[in-house]
Amino acid sequence: MTSTNKSRRKFIKNSAIASSIFIVPRNVLGGVGYTPPSDKLNLAGIGLHGKGNSDILNASVGGRENVVALCDVHQNARGAQIAQEKFPKAKFYTDFREMLEKENLDGVTISTPDHTHANISKVAMEKGIHVYVQKPLTHNVKEARMLTELARKNTIVTQMGNQGASNPEQVMIQKWIKDGRIGKVSKVYTWTNRPVWPQGVAMQSPDPSKKPEGMDWDLWIGPAENNGYTPGLHAFDWRGFWDYGTGALGDMGCHLMDVPIKALGLFEPFSIEASVSTLPYAKAFTPSPLIEEACPSSSYVTYKFRPSEINNSEVKMVWMDGGIRPSHPDIITDADDIGDNGVLMIGENGLINASEYGNRARLYIKGQEGVVETGKKSEINAVEFGHQNHWIDAIKDGYGSDKHRSLTSNFDFAGPLSEVVLLGNVAIRSSYIRRSRRSNVFIGKKQLLYNSKEIRITNLDKANQFLTREYREGWEI
Repeated sequence: MTSTNKSRRKFIKNSAIASSIFIVPRNVLGGVGYTPPSDKLNLAGIGLHGKGNSDILNASVGGRENVVALCDVHQNARGAQIAQEKFPKAKFYTDFREMLEKENLDGVTISTPDHTHANISKVAMEKGIHVYVQKPLTHNVKEARMLTELARKNTIVTQMGNQGASNPEQVMIQKWIKDGRIGKVSKVYTWTNRPVWPQGVAMQSPDPSKKPEGMDWDLWIGPAENNGYTPGLHAFDWRGFWDYGTGALGDMGCHLMDVPIKALGLFEPFSIEASVSTLPYAKAFTPSPLIEEACPSSSYVTYKFRPSEINNSEVKMVWMDGGIRPSHPDIITDADDIGDNGVLMIGENGLINASEYGNRARLYIKGQEGVVETGKKSEINAVEFGHQNHWIDAIKDGYGSDKHRSLTSNFDFAGPLSEVVLLGNVAIRSSYIRRSRRSNVFIGKKQLLYNSKEIRITNLDKANQFLTREYREGWEI
């Protein structure tokens, strides 16, 4: 951690304390809501497409904080232009490494493709800069563990961008579980209608002539192998290819599994198993070749968890994507749809149903008709449940403060959550492992036994390759 950043944040915190002895209140001097310049954080946004734009805007708390720098590998992209229009005083960079070296920053939002989250976060945290990182936290399980441990070591205030974690409806769901309203839970379903991007298809061939003007492709590629500019990846469709994205599970798992994992304490699965869609048969009895570089168009993953302190029962959690969803429970009336994205927690005495982000939480009890209780929405009109705002306030109060500990997705939680989510991709990718290169016997289509403490699949060594990745020279972590 740099001494400059330490001193700056200490000054900000001490300034807030010292303000209590001023005779003339600041709101009188500067108006209601006025924040003195000395109390403002210096922020930067890395990755400005889509969520990147809203992440840095929300972190600025409507302009209350200083956005001093912006960074994107494609300086001519519309997202980068919009960000520069919002923050005209911010200096623009293409290379995040140059920005982190030159700027005196308190915090950064990182909203790049999944495969570069860990590299950027690591550099920032080693410089003592607080980080807000989009979900999933990382591209693979071992990266998630590394960032969790690094945040603790360097006392970094962190938050992952699964904003539903700050949804007050989740607090109600947790209370229902804690109060034993549905009894012991043994089965959980989570599902999504994603992918809504090309997935299960072959990647386009590299074509450098199609590279957009002003784009640094080598920086976009990051730790992956650079085969030249490849159309159909930037700025969104990278999600469907393993070198860069984490598929439908990586995209929505942190928004949906967040609900049962937090409510039931499901942090250490001991087994995973996946079933994935095959490519269509263009000719009878002639299967199309596997496209191992691409995430499947749909998958069905089963996790098993031992009893936790919260829920004294072994739990089987099923993940489904590609539009697959569970059967409609009898206790829920046909008029009350379970949705295209959702969560079902099934207990001895009833069930809990919610949609993504924990929205539309509903409690059903056996023997009682219809919805017994619904989640309580926040009366405060906070953007994305105040998820980024809470992170900013925690930075000002400091690591270990009450506001820091109350963050709903700091890396102490977001790291283990991402590990669970990404472990499902280990099972999905392992299902393509053959006995030999020419064999049609897939030895990875089985229940994989997992040791969370050692981060290791214990009954299929070849599956362990998917817990990490190969890093291009200069991008090793």
